Amino acid sequence: MRPDALLYPAPEGLYCPEGGFYVDPVRPVERALITHGHSDHARPGHVNVLATAQTLDIMRIRYGDGFCASEQPVAFGEELVVNGVRVNFHPAGHVLGSAQIAIEKNGIRIVVSGDYKRRPDPTCEAYVPVPCDVFITEATFGLPVFHHPDPIDETGKLLASLRQFPERTHLVGAYALGKAQRVIRLLRDAGYREPIYIHGAMERLCDYYVSQGIDLGELLPATIESRDKSFFKGAVVIGPSSAFADRWARRFNDPLPSFASGWMMVRQRAKQLGVELPLVISDHCDWPELTETITELAPQEVWVTHGREEALVRWCELQGIKAKPLHLVGYEDEGD
Repeated sequence: MRPDALLYPAPEGLYCPEGGFYVDPVRPVERALITHGHSDHARPGHVNVLATAQTLDIMRIRYGDGFCASEQPVAFGEELVVNGVRVNFHPAGHVLGSAQIAIEKNGIRIVVSGDYKRRPDPTCEAYVPVPCDVFITEATFGLPVFHHPDPIDETGKLLASLRQFPERTHLVGAYALGKAQRVIRLLRDAGYREPIYIHGAMERLCDYYVSQGIDLGELLPATIESRDKSFFKGAVVIGPSSAFADRWARRFNDPLPSFASGWMMVRQRAKQLGVELPLVISDHCDWPELTETITELAPQEVWVTHGREEALVRWCELQGIKAKPLHLVGYEDEGD
């Protein structure tokens, strides 16, 4: 069996005709296997959804109880057979519950990595390399220019700014799922013990992380209607970046806008967003981690799903590895 007969791109997403399922489909389908809970990969409206229990919980938090007609949780390492196709889920290290999906039949194993990262992160299970014939990788930061710094050092910049500007409210933009909780935990691990204030859009997800044993310390709602804005002098407030453009952000005491993202390496992006303190903290692999992962796995083929596809395909070809871009549409960098 050729790999592209086992799995290939369709308008709905990656499709396995032998198993009758899609992986992270962008349109409602009969059977969907979901790698993780970010909205560009986990969409509501499918009939049957197979995912880790944590991803299913996250989808329920984000979309409500009716996000699908039928759901089936799968544990990491558990083997399932879907219409004769063997399927296993393995940790991807991206966000809580995130998985790589191994699809195998007739001696061919394809691993769909979804979004993944290799850096240590106590808020989710660490990435596990899965031997395979075909490795399907994202390339969000698939250019040689992207070398992300140590997130511990980036956290140190935030703490240094708090000491330098003790009268200012530090507003940290972070995606509600994964990045917000990671930034909070990075601050805690660096010794920051003060309450951290969070936007209402993050409360349910933070509560869920805590319910899963992730210690985030004292979190309080960032509501100021009943408080003088000076109450937030020197405080850390974390919210979605979209909230920083509206009146909510302007209510705080001399706010210092920050943003935690791998894209903060691009100075023009930080400038466009009005970010005063860019924090290069990414939940995706940078260029060295992408290439080191492919070298470690040594697959026969590499398929690149989204991001900066061509550069990574070219690098693979120069290493003697067969590679191609899949040109999938509908996937963004929400999780970064």
